[in-house]
Amino acid sequence: MSEKVLLVIQLGQPPEGIASQVGQQGKWFVDAVEGKTQPVQVVRPDLGEPLPPFDTLVAAIISGSWSMVTDRLDWSEYTAGWLREAYYADVPLLGVCYGHQLLADALGGKVGDNPNGKEVGVQVVTTNDVAAQDPLLRDYPPQFSAYLTHQQSVLEAPEGAQVLASSEMDGCQIIRYSDKVLTVQFHPEFSADVMLTCLRHNETALRQGGWDVDRMMDIPQEPIWARKILLDFVQRYAAK
Repeated sequence: MSEKVLLVIQLGQPPEGIASQVGQQGKWFVDAVEGKTQPVQVVRPDLGEPLPPFDTLVAAIISGSWSMVTDRLDWSEYTAGWLREAYYADVPLLGVCYGHQLLADALGGKVGDNPNGKEVGVQVVTTNDVAAQDPLLRDYPPQFSAYLTHQQSVLEAPEGAQVLASSEMDGCQIIRYSDKVLTVQFHPEFSADVMLTCLRHNETALRQGGWDVDRMMDIPQEPIWARKILLDFVQRYAAK
């Protein structure tokens, strides 16, 4: 019997100006968990690649994307259906950014443009009282920094889901669905290099929008607590 894998569902790809410098989403996750996990399989539904049977997986991570959930692209809707079935099949899932929004949408939540605008750069995530009882978050500080870059958000979490954290601009930064399913709006897989590359790629538009890009590019240290969520998920469900 073949060894089970940690699945990374890569949803689309970055603009060439980003991908040529730091690679694509699948690589960012593989690099972030290198040496800590069972074999990793990256699948691209946007290229027509089929998602695997649940019994071949130890867990699945759903990546961010440059697409919008509300565009209802065929590959996105296909992935949403697979995620819905995976959730009810009790597959451990970690959704990130687009993956966070897609699972919420698949399970009956509401996703759309964030009324507060885009959230970009290093931002502060604040956990709530419910998070203090969460098996993955109970030892986390009440506030920690995280890398963010998104236009759409989870506007309403699905019924029965627990919102565990927020930021100044987004009320649903972390959502707990079950003991095996958690999603985050921020990017635990990002390194400073990836964040800076994204900022440089969008620098002109950000400056025109009034963002203090010079301040945003000053990243004194990696957001270790945000990364820890990814590593803790892998340790719990897909450790080597």
